[in-house]
Parts: sequence; structure tokens; C-alpha cells
Amino acid sequence: MKYIILLGDGMSDEPIAELGGKTPLEVARTPHMDRLSQNGRIGLAATVPDGYPPGSDVANLSVFGYNPGDCYTGRSPLEAASMGVDLNPEDVAFRLNFVWLEAHYGKLYMGDFSAGHISTEEAGLLIETLQEELGGDEFNFYPGVSYRHLLVWKNGKDRLTFTPPHDISTHSIEDHLPQGEGADVLLDLTNSAQMLLNDHPVNNRRVAERKLPANSVWFWGHGRRPVMETYQQRYGLKGSVISAVDLIRGIGVNAGLDIIDVPGATGYIDTNYREKADYAVDSLKDHDFVYVHVEAPDEASHGGLLKEKIEAIESFDRDVVGTVLSRMDEIGDCRLLVTPDHPTPVEKRTHTSDPVPFILYDSRQASISTAAHYSEREAQKSGLLVPGHQLLALMMDH
Repeated sequence: MKYIILLGDGMSDEPIAELGGKTPLEVARTPHMDRLSQNGRIGLAATVPDGYPPGSDVANLSVFGYNPGDCYTGRSPLEAASMGVDLNPEDVAFRLNFVWLEAHYGKLYMGDFSAGHISTEEAGLLIETLQEELGGDEFNFYPGVSYRHLLVWKNGKDRLTFTPPHDISTHSIEDHLPQGEGADVLLDLTNSAQMLLNDHPVNNRRVAERKLPANSVWFWGHGRRPVMETYQQRYGLKGSVISAVDLIRGIGVNAGLDIIDVPGATGYIDTNYREKADYAVDSLKDHDFVYVHVEAPDEASHGGLLKEKIEAIESFDRDVVGTVLSRMDEIGDCRLLVTPDHPTPVEKRTHTSDPVPFILYDSRQASISTAAHYSEREAQKSGLLVPGHQLLALMMDH
């Protein structure tokens, strides 16, 4: 038996007036997910437990089958694992976003949480400068992908509160700066970084090309190294992960899963959907389990881009779900889970904690389903609501 999880990050949404009171999932053309809904089980999963922020870290841990209450220590320690950064117990890791801050009437606003989706190559040069000028014994900077990077504070403080930058798009940052023990140190580090970034050749070139400059760093998602059981220990499974996002890859590393690189996987709307699916099917030749993560719907939602979100959902259905279904004869007996991790409503531009619609499909037997198609509304009609971290066990009949 093979097990496949296909996750469209942030696909779930809320009714939108512009769509006649429908959600993007209800409007998008999704024949493959509709077919699975009609021949499988559809329901809602609460992937964000009460008391936890509705982040991709918490939600994806749940979908991977881990109870966040047992192992969640923060987002950045998971990303550090993906980057090959070995954290000591006393180290604190922080997500470092390159952002564009915009000045208006004496205040700074979060103009873009991704600095115009700065390229990995450009961002790498900026990280290199920060490490050379500000890194060393206490702080160290590590390059990631696009705008997503890592800061490690040796013997650092962790009683801090932060606001994710995508939660305050177009808002003043004044009331969202770090708070708690050690916040002053991080603010000083931010100010020093801003001075280095202000006249950096990479940013000068971006401005000349009419692109947004990465004129600041933004720290958030901190934590210490987690302790997690591997899939081999828990389920006796050999598995793999396909994602362009360090967070998801880092969960996979901690779960003892193989990380598969896919050419053209960007973590954005232009990602290589079809290759992700093909690589996933190929990985099942010598793996029992594969987790395929597509970031595109979430990125469109954070940008408030309704048309792009619908297009991303349709690409996910056509090129990821459709490609996997077209190769079912190669896969053999399998169970398939299709789900978002959390909702990311386009109009709110941030995550919410609402349950997400999921599909469970068994290739050996079709279930009788009353669902007409795949959507939040149809999932709610089913009356099935499960804790997110039990989805995997439900798929495996554990």
C-alpha cells in the first residue's frame, strides 16, 4: 500500500462577494478533486489546535500526523533542519524575511513582506553581506529561498512575541515590533541591517530595474530545536517530501523522510506543478509515502490576488492531482489525501484557524459520497470533523 498526501497551501477561503458569495474553491475548475470527492470521503479537519497561531508550521505538522502540542517549538527550528543548520540546545532560530518597508507621513508600513519576491540569488548576496558585517560569535545568518532566510542567536532569548510580516501587509509596523526579553537586541540588529541594505548593489540594481528593494529584515517564527519521532519509528514507513519551502522540507527532515529536489519548484505561483507530481509518483517506486506541498495558492492569497489564487487552484488540480491520477496504474494500491493546511482568505491576506476541507480516497474501493464537488461547503455538509493530526492515522487506518 502506498500513501500520498497532496497539499495545496492556503487553498481554503471564505465566501467572496465578487464571486457571488462563493469561495475560490467553488469557482475554480477542479474536475479531478471533484471526482475524488464523489468517490471518496470528504470532511473537515481542524489543523490548528486551540491556543496555537494559524501558521503553516502548526498546520503542516498536523497534516504530517504530529500533534503540535507534543513537539511544536516554533517555525524556524524546522526551517533550520532543511537548511542543514544543526542547532545546539541553547540556540534560538528566527525566520528572517527580506521585506520592503514604505515610509508614509513619518511612519513605516509593511509595503511587501517578500521584497517583491526577491530572487534566491539576489537574496543570497544580501545574506552574505549581513553575515560578513554582523555575523560571528553571537549571531549567524543563513541563506534560504527567495525572501525566506534564517538567523541563529547563540545562547539567545526566546521569551519574545512577533508578528508575521504577511499578517500586516500595507499596515504600519509601529505596533508590531518585537516584544519581550531580548527585543531591544533584535531591533538594534534590524537597524544595523537596514543601514547595510540601504545602499547595497543588489538593491540599487533592483531600484534601477523598477523592482522593490529589500530594505529591511523582519524576524519572527522563533524557537529552539524540537524532538520528533521519525516515520520509521512511528509507522515503519520510508517516505519522501516534495516542496520548495524550507519549513515543509524541515518537517520532513525531522520526520526522517527523504527530501526530493524538483527542477523549477519555486514556492510561488510560477512553480513547476507537473514535475512535482511526476517526481512524487516516481519516488513511490522505492518509498511507501510521499508528501507533495504546493505553496502557490497561499502566496496568491497573501498578495490579495483573487484571479491568481483561482489559477493556482486550477493548476494544482490539473497538474498535480490530475497527473497523479493519470499514473495510478503505475502506483498500484494507494490511499490519497488531498487537503489545504489552513485557510488563507484572499480578502484578509492572512491565515485563519477555521477547519479545512479534505478528501480521503482509496484506490481499491470507491466510497458512496453525497458531495457534488470539492469545496468548504460540501465538506461542512458531510458532518465529519476530525483533529488535523489524526488525518494521517485515518488515512492509514491506524
